[in-house]
Amino acid sequence: MKNILVVAGLLVLPFLGAAQGQSVGNAQLLTDIKVLSADSLEGRLSGTKGNEMAQEYIIQRFKTIGLQPYNANYKQHFRLQNKGVVVEQATNLIGYIPGKSGKAIVITAHYDHVGRRNGEIYNGADDNASGVGALLAAASYFKENPPVHTLIFVALDGEELGLQGADAFLKQPPVPLEQIALNVNMDMLSINDKGELFASGTYHYPQLKAYLLTVKARPNARLILGHDKPEQGHDDWTNQSDHYQFHKRKIPFVYFGVEDHPHYHKPSDDFENINQAFYPDAAALVLDFVKIADTNLESISPVK
Repeated sequence: MKNILVVAGLLVLPFLGAAQGQSVGNAQLLTDIKVLSADSLEGRLSGTKGNEMAQEYIIQRFKTIGLQPYNANYKQHFRLQNKGVVVEQATNLIGYIPGKSGKAIVITAHYDHVGRRNGEIYNGADDNASGVGALLAAASYFKENPPVHTLIFVALDGEELGLQGADAFLKQPPVPLEQIALNVNMDMLSINDKGELFASGTYHYPQLKAYLLTVKARPNARLILGHDKPEQGHDDWTNQSDHYQFHKRKIPFVYFGVEDHPHYHKPSDDFENINQAFYPDAAALVLDFVKIADTNLESISPVK
């Protein structure tokens, strides 16, 4: 098992800048996913010490980036209960960058994973340390390049136990629900050898399609639209990650993720198995879309 001091040491690494111009900072991006998927965090299961350690790391990154908190410590606590599991104090982490309008885009990625099973640690590098790393990269970019609309960055807890962190966030949102114009959710961005990152949601919100199609391919990653039609059964991802809670409330979403791979929900979902060429380009594709969405939000989500 990696020593806990490894994580503590990485917490104080100098900030390298997660996005410059049209790309993300690969070094910081890889540092974030490596720290969050270390053995010492023991799979980040909601309610565990490893989950708390992940919170501490993400909060430090929020502070380093300069995200503003809605309260003193970025934390939104909630009670989690699902399938016999009760966590009295699960925790979402929320920071924001103010915009110039009364509308907000909520950018989400869950940081919890499934913990230990049968004595093995499920580190969840792809699921979903990768999404959190990309969220932090986007936050870094927009801190240096102020957005038109308020951007709310939420590292969600309790996704693996029934999308409960997203539900809790929307039951007590930091801004009125009618101000939330779009959810951009990231869940599994780092393992795909075909260079394919899927953007799901245009079946339900066709106004998003034109903007997603303007996102240019990167050398190691390209966007593919789909996985959002009811007739696709299990391959319809509409209800399979935190964006579903936004969709239930009729808030448009785009969900970015890769298709299942041999490491999905396996002990082998480790940092060593992420695709280090694909992942930074996948994170950059998401950032490219958020920039486009921020500029064109009135067309994507008309005033309610």
